[in-house]
Amino acid sequence: MTTGTATGTTARTIRLVLGRTAFYGVLSVVGLFMLLPFLWSLSTSLKPDEDIIALPIRWLPGSITFEHYWSAFTTVPFARHFANSMLLAVAGVATNVLLGALAGYAFARLAFRGNRLLFRLLLASMMVPPVVTLVPSFVIVRSMPLVGGNDIAGQGGAGLLNTYWAVILPGAVGAFAVFMMRQFFLALPKDLGEAARVDGCREFRIFWSIYLPLCRPALATLSVFTFVAGWNGFLWPLIVLNDPDMMTIQMSLAAFSFNQKTDYGPLMAGSIVAMVPTLLLFAFGQRYLTRGLAFTGTGSK
Repeated sequence: MTTGTATGTTARTIRLVLGRTAFYGVLSVVGLFMLLPFLWSLSTSLKPDEDIIALPIRWLPGSITFEHYWSAFTTVPFARHFANSMLLAVAGVATNVLLGALAGYAFARLAFRGNRLLFRLLLASMMVPPVVTLVPSFVIVRSMPLVGGNDIAGQGGAGLLNTYWAVILPGAVGAFAVFMMRQFFLALPKDLGEAARVDGCREFRIFWSIYLPLCRPALATLSVFTFVAGWNGFLWPLIVLNDPDMMTIQMSLAAFSFNQKTDYGPLMAGSIVAMVPTLLLFAFGQRYLTRGLAFTGTGSK
């Protein structure tokens, strides 16, 4: 009896070890497959020109060179474009975090007429493809009254076109930011706010001093998503920004493809540099990102 029990336990242990080994082995293969584009870009950025176009394909550089990184920063004003993207991405994070938290708190904790209707309309707007709103957004930015030479009717000038505000304002707060923060606020206990109201706290003080500090995981998660979206933005900045000094890093990368030719070395070098901020952000914010995603969507109303 004891021998049979020990044998059964050993068999289960072996099956468990084999199952975990197979599981992690499959995950390792999938992870390596997903890393291949990044590894290829890194390898190409360090290859001499003759190795990039060599056949058969050389996965590893025969000799390492940093010439392509130098070319990426000298062919175009890459550092200026990097700074432009950083400014726009950080501004987008600041506005989405603040305004998204305010709107999310209002939908989650304030009772007002039309709360559910407005929130459903907000969710419906998430189903509209962004490309559909390009023309209306352009017209609004172009016709902004009393700016960019426009009169009170929004005519006669360029409005906010070719300014950083043309990128910042349309993306100042997104439906996803409001939805995410609302769901997180719903997961927090109501008793905290009710006790503060009994003590005489005003609503904004309750939001700012009590609830907002508890939302750090959600705020960090929203910051990561918003930064990545702003950093990778290409089409909208391409439409509203014409000044070469105001171009973003994604527009700068597109400059390495011209006249049906692509300068792959500097392009890959610039792409690696463009990846660095997002990689660092995910590395340092991964803990908050996981917690934020775990709590979001657990609330109910």
